[in-house]
Amino acid sequence: MRMPLSAVRRFFRVSYTSILALTSAFTFACALALPASLAFAADASTLKIGTSTSPQIEALKIAVREAKEQGLDVKLIEFTDWNTPNAALANKDIDVNYFQHIPFLENAKKQGGYNFVAIAPGTIMKIGLYSKKIKRFDELKDGATVAIANDPVNGGRGLLLLQRAGLIKLKPGIDYRATTLDIVENPKRLKIVQLEASQLARSLDDVDLAQGYPSFIKLAGTTDPNSALLFDGLENRNYAIQWVVRPESANDPRIRKFISIYQHSPAVRAALDKAFGNLYAVAW
Repeated sequence: MRMPLSAVRRFFRVSYTSILALTSAFTFACALALPASLAFAADASTLKIGTSTSPQIEALKIAVREAKEQGLDVKLIEFTDWNTPNAALANKDIDVNYFQHIPFLENAKKQGGYNFVAIAPGTIMKIGLYSKKIKRFDELKDGATVAIANDPVNGGRGLLLLQRAGLIKLKPGIDYRATTLDIVENPKRLKIVQLEASQLARSLDDVDLAQGYPSFIKLAGTTDPNSALLFDGLENRNYAIQWVVRPESANDPRIRKFISIYQHSPAVRAALDKAFGNLYAVAW
């Protein structure tokens, strides 16, 4: 039996309309699902954190383990110098770095042309003047060799500490940006040499006095980190280590979550206490 032509036309109109409706519904469902899947992929991606090698690494590793238990995958990347972590952040090889204070960051931005922001403070570390050859500053001989950091910011911090020790006098009103050119009095005619900050701890056998960082002193094992002849204080929060990111990552929920874990974990705090004792303070 042949179907009338009008019936055939109605059949195809209904079928086409049904197929179109199903296709539209499927497309709409996919459109709804796509952003969610992309968001999940972003949340599930590995967070890469760069830091400098120091005893603080153990506290960071604890935070990494706790983050994993909370569903956040984190990779900790150690650098042996203070230049590569910023280059790696600029190149997007890492998502955040944690090793520098505000004065160091501002100098790095100026010199490297970086567009970075500090989003949260970490710990403040003391620095000190260390020696394996003298016990008091008045034992320092004329012409003695003194080592300070060679970067503009930490070198200035070392010079300020030498001034506090009464060994030199700087231009009035000078701050952490001091250089050796700002020395106006040097009664002992000290020979001031500048070394990479991370290498100062290993210079103690070769110089009479050295600016030192307890974390690097402990790592090198060259002397007791608590044995400095003079420490600077922990009151200046400008020297707090910062969590630093590119501007577009300032509100990355993965980074914010990790920082919160680090700041609120009792196990992290215990690891910091074990590593640094009274040589550090928290700035959050």
